[in-house]
Amino acid sequence: MVSLRICICAVQVPFTRGGAEFLVDALKQALQEHGHQVDVVSLPFQWNPPRTVLTHALPWRLLDLTESQGRTIDRVICTKFPSYLVRHPHKVTWLFHQFRQAYDLLGTGFGELNEHHEDQAVLNAVRRMDAAAIPESRHVYTIAKNVSARLQQYNGIASEPLYPPPPLGDRYRCDAFGDTVISVGRLDAIKRVDLLLRGLAAGHNNLRAVITGTGPDLPRLEALARELGIEHRVEFAGFVSEERLLDLYATCRAVYYAPYDEDYGFVTLEAMRSGKPIVTTNDAGGVLEFIRHEDNGLVGEPAAASVAAMLDSVAEDVALCERLGAGSRQATATITWQHVVAGLTSG
Repeated sequence: MVSLRICICAVQVPFTRGGAEFLVDALKQALQEHGHQVDVVSLPFQWNPPRTVLTHALPWRLLDLTESQGRTIDRVICTKFPSYLVRHPHKVTWLFHQFRQAYDLLGTGFGELNEHHEDQAVLNAVRRMDAAAIPESRHVYTIAKNVSARLQQYNGIASEPLYPPPPLGDRYRCDAFGDTVISVGRLDAIKRVDLLLRGLAAGHNNLRAVITGTGPDLPRLEALARELGIEHRVEFAGFVSEERLLDLYATCRAVYYAPYDEDYGFVTLEAMRSGKPIVTTNDAGGVLEFIRHEDNGLVGEPAAASVAAMLDSVAEDVALCERLGAGSRQATATITWQHVVAGLTSG
């Protein structure tokens, strides 16, 4: 195998770490383990006020990574907007997601932009940049079918999904089905952890919730738990270690994961490899590429009453949880870094 000098082009929101950042770290490690020389090139990005989107995109277009200090860089792997604006003769895009506020999140309340006159120039510019820069890639991959579908729908660009495996590999396990339902991930409104709280309050069960992660939605969620009178049943655990995360997956009754139109979501794969059922909704996007109702999880409406009914089901029937979780581990066995690396370094 030929060893390549590869730059991963990443986008950084200062003081923020989430799934994209963990995925970049995991990709770097996987490429290195396959014998490649790898570095990460990261530039900061912000989108508020809207016109700053354009000023933060410009440095990527001015950046040519063909060589560094007289040595050729064989390939760049671009991850999300605006990193794929970079210039390189062998650019490969592995798209985590586009700037969704200019596409599917427009008008949903989950983004800063709308179609008012002052935002229209930004929307048009983002779409033009995507239309010009993404097709420059030798290959266009995405992390999920849902991301590929958006890229085709909004930009007419074909792509191939390459699913990444969850971060902790084969360390996930199932020890027991306890009395907790867990929520894992960054606390943003689009992750809809509030639906879990409302479902917990509306249900007829004694489940407790452990909510990991940090983010801007935390104060609202804490206030909502108090308002609903369930604060004694909810633990906001913040950032947790790998060991505690594995323990939470191993001992929970079920995993709640119902973001709005998720790109991919490691949580789905983590729950499956832990042999635990997912409680989700029928608009959760990439989650539904893996979860089928009453096969390996429960899928309902994005409403408190529906979530409450699903939580009641997992609380009342341990055998149901065991059955739903039983086939999940094997279903993810073919999702490997070897497959991802082979795709990103081919050609």
